[in-house]
Amino acid sequence: MPDESNIMTARILSSLSDVSANDWDRCAGSVNPFVSYAFLSALEDSGSATADTGWMPQHIVIEDPIGTVLAAAPLYLKNHSYGEYVFDWGWADAFERAGGHYYPKLQCTVPFTPATGPRFLIRNSVNKTQSTDLYQTLAGTMIQVAKKMKVSSLHITFPEYVEWEIAGNYGFLQRVGQQFHWENRNYTDFEAFLGALTSRKRKQIRKERQRIADTGLKFTALRGKEIKDEHWHAFYAFYLNTTEKKWGPSYLTEEFFQLLGDRLGDSVLLIIAENDYQPVAGALNLIGENTLFGRNWGCNTNYKFLHFETCYYRAIDFAIDHGLKRIEAGAQGHHKIQRGYLPNTTYSAHWIADPNLRQAVSHFISKEREAMKDEMSILANHSPYRDETAD
Repeated sequence: MPDESNIMTARILSSLSDVSANDWDRCAGSVNPFVSYAFLSALEDSGSATADTGWMPQHIVIEDPIGTVLAAAPLYLKNHSYGEYVFDWGWADAFERAGGHYYPKLQCTVPFTPATGPRFLIRNSVNKTQSTDLYQTLAGTMIQVAKKMKVSSLHITFPEYVEWEIAGNYGFLQRVGQQFHWENRNYTDFEAFLGALTSRKRKQIRKERQRIADTGLKFTALRGKEIKDEHWHAFYAFYLNTTEKKWGPSYLTEEFFQLLGDRLGDSVLLIIAENDYQPVAGALNLIGENTLFGRNWGCNTNYKFLHFETCYYRAIDFAIDHGLKRIEAGAQGHHKIQRGYLPNTTYSAHWIADPNLRQAVSHFISKEREAMKDEMSILANHSPYRDETAD
C-alpha cells in the first residue's frame, strides 16, 4: 500500500484570499517581491488582475495530507495576451486563421511584470529531494489543469532558469528573450561606477546628469510610510500619461499603487522629481533581497534626460548606497546599454495542445533563438565598460 503520509493533493484557487498570506509566503520566500502575497493580492484586490480584466486567478497550491501548503504557483486563465511582455499575438492570429481557438489560455506569471523570478514556489522548510519532487508536481499539475480545461496552451513567462529546464523536461517549448540589467561591481559610489566606463560613455553620462542638475529639479527617494497618498496620486497621473502615450490601455488602477505601498512597506521605492515643490516625474521600484527592480515611470513635463536620471542613474545611486547587487530595469531599451545596463537572457516555456500549432511554434522559436544569439553577440561588442584586460 502507498504511504499516505507522502500523498499530496493539488487545489485550484479562484482568489488568492483562499489561502493564507503566511502559507503562500512560506513558499514565495523574500528574494523576489513580485511573487509575494502582498504584491499578488494587491493586483486582485485593486481590480487590476481579475476575471473582469481577463486575468482569472487559477492559482495552484500543493498540500500534504494535513493541509500544509508545500508549493504554489501563480496561474491565470486569460482571454487575451495583454500585459505579458512575451509576445504570442502572431501565434494566436495564425491559429485563429487556421480555424482554432487560441483563447482562453493559461498563464503562469506575475501580471504586468516583465521581471524574472520564481514561478514554482516551494516551501522553505522542505529538503532538496522534496523540492525536486514538488517542482515536478507543479509542472505536471499545470498540464493536467490545461488538459482538463481544454485550453489551447499553457505559458510560463519569466521563470528562473531551473524552472525553465524542468518545464522543458515536461514537453514545454523553451523560448528565450533579453533584457538589460546593471551589475554592482562593488562600487563605492557613482563616480566609481563611471570610472569603470570608457571615457566617451563616462563623459556622456556626466553631461546628461549635469543637464538635469541645471534644471534645479529636486529628487527625493521615498520608501514605505514616507510615500503619502498625494505622492501616489501624482505618480498615478504620470503612469497614465506614459501608458496612454506608449502602450494604450492602462492596466493598473490607482488603488493598486496605494495597496502596494501599504502592504509591501519599505520594499517599495518611489523616486519623485519636483519643480518648485510640484511633482513633475516619478519612478516606481521594488526592492528584493539583492536586486532593485525598476517598474513604472512617468512625467508631466518634458526635460531632456529626465527619464535616464529618474529611472537609471537614481536607481544606480540607490543600489550602490544600499549594497544591492543588480538592477533589473524591465522590458526593452537598447539605449540602456550605453548607460551601463548589459543584455541578459530571459526565459519562457510554452505547452501547446494542438500538434500542428506546436510544430509551427517550435519552428518559430528555433529561428528566433538563432536571431537572439546573433544579436546578443553583436551587443556584447557595444559594452560601455573599459576593457580591463587592456589596462
